[in-house]
Amino acid sequence: MTRSYQIRTYGCQMNVHDSERLAGMLEDAGYVRAGTDADPDVVVFNTCAVRENADNRLYGNLGHLRPAKDRNPGMQIAVGGCLAQKDRGEIVKRAPWVDVVFGTHNLGSLPTLLERARHNEEAEVEILESLDVFPSTLPARRESAYSGWVSVSVGCNNTCTFCIVPALRGKEKDRRPGEILAEVQALVSEGVLEVTLLGQNVNAYGVEFGDRFAFGKLLRSCGEIEGLERVRFTSPHPRDFTDDVIAAMAETPNVCHQLHMPLQSGSDQVLKQMRRSYRSQRYLDILRKVREAMPDAAITTDIIVGFPGETEEDFEATMEVVREARFASAFTFQYSKRPGTPAAEMEGQLPKEVVQQRYDRLIELQNQISWDVGKELVGGSVELLVAEGEGRKDTETHRLSGRARDGRLVHFTPVGAVDGQVRPGDVVHTTITRAAPHHLVADSEITAHRRTRAGDHWEEGVRPKTSGVSLGLPSFGAPPAQPAEQQGCAC
Repeated sequence: MTRSYQIRTYGCQMNVHDSERLAGMLEDAGYVRAGTDADPDVVVFNTCAVRENADNRLYGNLGHLRPAKDRNPGMQIAVGGCLAQKDRGEIVKRAPWVDVVFGTHNLGSLPTLLERARHNEEAEVEILESLDVFPSTLPARRESAYSGWVSVSVGCNNTCTFCIVPALRGKEKDRRPGEILAEVQALVSEGVLEVTLLGQNVNAYGVEFGDRFAFGKLLRSCGEIEGLERVRFTSPHPRDFTDDVIAAMAETPNVCHQLHMPLQSGSDQVLKQMRRSYRSQRYLDILRKVREAMPDAAITTDIIVGFPGETEEDFEATMEVVREARFASAFTFQYSKRPGTPAAEMEGQLPKEVVQQRYDRLIELQNQISWDVGKELVGGSVELLVAEGEGRKDTETHRLSGRARDGRLVHFTPVGAVDGQVRPGDVVHTTITRAAPHHLVADSEITAHRRTRAGDHWEEGVRPKTSGVSLGLPSFGAPPAQPAEQQGCAC
């Protein structure tokens, strides 16, 4: 009998992409994705360990599943990801109804571990200390018909004192450029219009094979792939951000003028305590160069409020950088103490009420800046890649939603020069009529609508399936086009 699966994903884009790999492997092993209202035979939790309440969230969700497991003993529960790598055997001690625990380094083991647990009728825990295979050599069932993640590396060589990720994901391991480009080509062959290059520190790409300009070359090579309309990347580190990457962004037509670059703090003293190997002026200099090369660039960031020892003066330094940087938006976080990180043992842990008060002030400032920056775009034309599920109020407002080339979310009215139904994956052109702190609105008529293969696939319910790509050591340059059956990309 065919068994069904469901994957619940928490955390960063890397986890989202890892879940696509898990889905691909399960489908290759004969599992099918569970329907929305169906009870799955296998539930996989792909966990995150970055936030303080990650543990409570996982064990709470596992507790909610226990009655279903009691009713159906054949049901299996698997826990993977960063929290599994950290907690290991503790998970089955606290939740003995869990069948499988696997870490960040052995995603490919999941189908075997499920089968072994079923056969032996006992929990299987397998946590490796280093990669057994590079994740991108594994098959993937993609979530989107029009946009795809492509990993350029896994792991991180940085030692930020607040971050537990390097301890759980390991040292940086880089893929060869030909493998990356082949995967991009495979996605484009499946109708995908947009790819996002992923790495824990994406612009450090090339460190493992000794080419500090490798990332800029990779962006330019993506520009040679016919049919690839948009290229994004996340997340770069200011330490490794070189002028050649700015030039590649500005000179490669399909590379989007969007940059998400974490600031974390505007205080040089706090940056030093964080072991962030740049200072605020270096960060602002990068932004200045980006805007000189691409005046239309949308720049976003991450900021941590309340790091141990942060003074009011330190926090004001962050506010000043935010004022000067004029970010399009910012992901702001209250410092979260994570056992196993140096920052967790630092003196000067701040009271919750102090952190909350500073956090609220930062949110208020950034919301006003985002709104002001958005207002500058009102009246301008915009090209949107129509998205699925990004507008919570689309049904009641009779709008659809899409992403501009600079990454901004735009809610638009699907009237005007429309060629049939406007579908996720299609491309439309319209005019911005209103701005809000977290989105833009385009209630004017659509001036152009291009139906795409990605839109066709969305309408047919087809999601791309890519096999693992491992091609040895090819060099830079667009890969030769190959028939889909050779790439293993057929749906």
